[in-house]
Amino acid sequence: MRVIVEPPRSIEESKVELLCVVKAVLKKIKRRVLVGDKVLVGSIDWVDRRGMIENVYQRSSEILDPPVANVDHLLVLFSMEQPKLEPFALTRFLIEAESTGIPLTLALNKSELVDEEAKAAWKFRLHKWGYKPVFCSVESKHGLDSLAFILRDQTSVIVGPSGVGKSSLINALRSNHHASDAAEGESLFDPILGSKWYGDQLVGQVSTRSGRGKHTTRNVSLLPLSNGGYLADTPGFNQPSLTKVTKQSLAQTFPEIRKMLSDSEPAKCSFNDCLHLGEPGCVVSADWERYPYYFQLLDEIRIREEFQLRTYGTKKEGDVRYKAGDKGVQQAEPRLELKKHRRVSRKSMNQSLLDELDELDDDDNLLDEENDPFLKQ
Repeated sequence: MRVIVEPPRSIEESKVELLCVVKAVLKKIKRRVLVGDKVLVGSIDWVDRRGMIENVYQRSSEILDPPVANVDHLLVLFSMEQPKLEPFALTRFLIEAESTGIPLTLALNKSELVDEEAKAAWKFRLHKWGYKPVFCSVESKHGLDSLAFILRDQTSVIVGPSGVGKSSLINALRSNHHASDAAEGESLFDPILGSKWYGDQLVGQVSTRSGRGKHTTRNVSLLPLSNGGYLADTPGFNQPSLTKVTKQSLAQTFPEIRKMLSDSEPAKCSFNDCLHLGEPGCVVSADWERYPYYFQLLDEIRIREEFQLRTYGTKKEGDVRYKAGDKGVQQAEPRLELKKHRRVSRKSMNQSLLDELDELDDDDNLLDEENDPFLKQ
């Protein structure tokens, strides 16, 4: 795992990339080290550029798909064409992003491949969904300044299906500023010896057979931006898992439902656990475009939750427990497994021996009674 640190004054470089291993105790307590984590590094070998991650500082936020920590902003990126924009796929990504509670921006790339009428139609359609999309194009550089302004001075994660141009957009956002700064004779980033942190991301082509993107980015990379902050390039995936979304929380991931609930105040649904499926006294109507998607996803989540309930039960004890340390600070420690072969106490051993002797006496008495001729008569 690679970590960027500030070296001591004896080293001329402003930042150094270290190849680090994770301390064994962190693995024991199942403390995962994610991209974007702020960590404590010890046992540093500045010559070989190696170290050990000894602790992970508390995270301000965390997303699971893709796994990134301390995220301030999400950029959901789709393309207008190649691959074609699909409403249901877009809905799944938006729900996954909404479920994190992190502010998000919707950007539509490859806008040069469609006409103004198509862009206006999608802008009106997405406005009814509750979103204001940013149309951009890596080829024509349209909309890149708006995205650079939105992403400045924060840690952002770019998510979307394969082939929509995530890596190309990152390269374009960074190369434009590289060129402008190089013309002025200034260095945008302080170099890191032996590091590919500032290199361009690999770019792939859309498959001509399936019309979908090929998986070019294989891992999550956190890259610095010229305006300050960082942008994480993530592998493309065509169907988010929605593992954090439940039957009760699904409705809150749709801006249309949130708007209907707020507009109906002080009136509310008659039932606290209302799923907005036409229950008596429900204030959410069904005359909105994505209602069939809501119904389909609700059925999918219900089937998943019922399967989990049958398989795992209602509660599963974790592998980590927390105890109060100094000054009331919670400390994590591994939960020890129950010993399958405990040492038997002397009292239990003596009692078991007495029980066995009693059983032998009973067996002897039965044999004596069977062999006694007087008892047989």
